[in-house]
Amino acid sequence: MKHTGSAAVLGALSLLATACGGAAESPSGGSAAGGTFTYALRADPGVLDPAMGALSVTNTVLSLAYDTLTNVGPDGKIIPGLAEKWDVKPDSVTFTLRKDVTCSDGSKLTPADVAANIDHITDPAAKSPINGVLVPAGMKAEADDAAGTVTLSTPKPFSFILESTPIIFIVCGKGLKDRSALARGTSGSGPYTLTEAVPGDHYTFRVREDYAWGPGGATTKAPGQPATVVLKVVPNEQTAANLLVSGDLNGAMVQGSDRARLEAMPGIGKSIQSAGNGQFFYHQGDDRPAKDPAVRKALTQAINLTELAGIASGGTGRPATGLVLEPRPCRGDTVTGHLPAFDPAAAAAALDAAGWKAGADGVRAKDGRKLTLRLLYGTTRGAGVQAAAEYLAAAWKKAGADVTLNGVIDTKLSESLATAQDWDVAWLPIGVTLPTQLVAFLSGPAAPKGSNFAHLTNTRYEELVTEAVTKPGADGCKLWLEAESALFENADLVPVVENTTLVASRNATFQMQAELFSPTSFRMTEAG
Repeated sequence: MKHTGSAAVLGALSLLATACGGAAESPSGGSAAGGTFTYALRADPGVLDPAMGALSVTNTVLSLAYDTLTNVGPDGKIIPGLAEKWDVKPDSVTFTLRKDVTCSDGSKLTPADVAANIDHITDPAAKSPINGVLVPAGMKAEADDAAGTVTLSTPKPFSFILESTPIIFIVCGKGLKDRSALARGTSGSGPYTLTEAVPGDHYTFRVREDYAWGPGGATTKAPGQPATVVLKVVPNEQTAANLLVSGDLNGAMVQGSDRARLEAMPGIGKSIQSAGNGQFFYHQGDDRPAKDPAVRKALTQAINLTELAGIASGGTGRPATGLVLEPRPCRGDTVTGHLPAFDPAAAAAALDAAGWKAGADGVRAKDGRKLTLRLLYGTTRGAGVQAAAEYLAAAWKKAGADVTLNGVIDTKLSESLATAQDWDVAWLPIGVTLPTQLVAFLSGPAAPKGSNFAHLTNTRYEELVTEAVTKPGADGCKLWLEAESALFENADLVPVVENTTLVASRNATFQMQAELFSPTSFRMTEAG
């Protein structure tokens, strides 16, 4: 299989893992007319061209202004969006578009507009980081404006060709002719239009009063729909929590120490949502100790994963059951029973058997080379990740490894993983919505030539995904689930915990899915 990818996409899939589903419901009184909804962004979204939307915080912003061909319902099923119906084949899907959709500049959305989006993303000259990951590799688009249809096709059968479309934002109108205007502006068919962008500070959107093609026929005419949405860049969670309590924010996502304070506070709407997995990868390059599967499994046996899960999540996580976020297209637990059990004595024996003998200083060595591990992690992922890294280091030192902690800010993490390659173990959160989005990172050409940053070579995984990707949707799920388990059985990566986050609200209600807003769900409520 051929894949495309980049360090930027690695950041999209793993550094800002996404929250999924649910609503932040305020306990306040009845709906309030119009008004301004203010939400805290954890980082600046950067360039706002949807074709360059690698970070989930960027896509949070884009979800206000852009629609997608389809949407995902609360039960995980695909429902209409810009397309009112579709016909799916193993290697193509033909969408019939709604006829009433207009872009923010007043122009009518056409099938040719949709096709132009796909053509731009897949054009190598565009260097889109979502090509081959969020948009299937080799996808082509053919528009029939007279029939009102657009057909998306792939060179070979692709299992989630329909399920890929809820995450592809469609640009229309003037933005198709001048994409440079999208860096700090919007040109979409969504419910809101960007009116002011102050990078590093705030982004202001104004409602489109003519919007009438949201999920289930949702419009912007409902009582309480805010006329203005302001997204404030608030990197510090404590600051965001304080602003929420004071009423200066209507919504924020909180994972750290302030979460408990907000959960216990009256007047705060609360929704607990999935926020991606916490796990660690072993670097399997030729010169790394974890190249040997016996070493990987022994190092995994040396860790009490249940304790580590509690530490990493601050006690707010759930047992990891897979790599894909809810609502998953393939249901099942791929983790339980597929990881070596905690057994320090067995870990020591396995390292002995692999030739790593303890020296006088307690550090193991083989052929004159010490068992050294450089542990890479993101420092801006919260105190839990720092504590998890320290826990891993202590356990592996006890097992006879010489461990060095290497904490870097998140914006440098993908560069360190894919380019510098100066690591042996990496703690790396993941948040993807389809198993196909991971394949380029778990197989294929190794970094820096490809996206396979950990230099994984798991023949069983590769065989399973090669077959699975040719089967439509649910037909391939058994294979996709087996493929994940094959990674864990080989200790290529070790899932530790499914993180959760608090989506908190005050004087408003709203819904999010995969860290994307459902803008027509925004409701301002009377202060209570």
